[in-house]
Amino acid sequence: MGSMKKFFFKSYMSRSESERFRAGFTLLEILLVVAAIAILAGIVIVAINPNKQLGDTRNAQRRADVNTILNAAYQYTIDNNGTLPSSIASSTCSSVTTNEICKTGVATSTCSGSFIALTELTASEQYLTSLPIDPQATSSANGTGYRITKSGNGRVTVCAPLAEQSATISVTR
Repeated sequence: MGSMKKFFFKSYMSRSESERFRAGFTLLEILLVVAAIAILAGIVIVAINPNKQLGDTRNAQRRADVNTILNAAYQYTIDNNGTLPSSIASSTCSSVTTNEICKTGVATSTCSGSFIALTELTASEQYLTSLPIDPQATSSANGTGYRITKSGNGRVTVCAPLAEQSATISVTR
């Protein structure tokens, strides 16, 4: 064992003084590598843009929900000899304060005025088990965040006025 120590000691001592101090990384080298990694991570995060990705995901959910509500309303209409749910009012879907669909389970008396109660669609769970709720619906404790209207000709429009990134989410049939 003693001979091994002598070997390493001789090997170390045979180096010049500058070589002995150059055995590891300097603080400056470590800081430069950390800074380069931080810059690359920042570029990747900006390129991915998580806020846009999350907004796109919520908008996709809104598109699916709008189609689900409209399909349920038309299935109800087919099963009831062409009669739309009576609570759907005539208006424009762009009106943010009126024609909001009331959440499932909220009393009809609570959903009066500017709310639309679609209890026909959820009562027997034949068309929907519950009405979908907008991913960011915080405007009302009773509303889903989606709007439903009908035209004079009986065309139904369901829209999502809370859509993000200037998207217009609306389906008419």
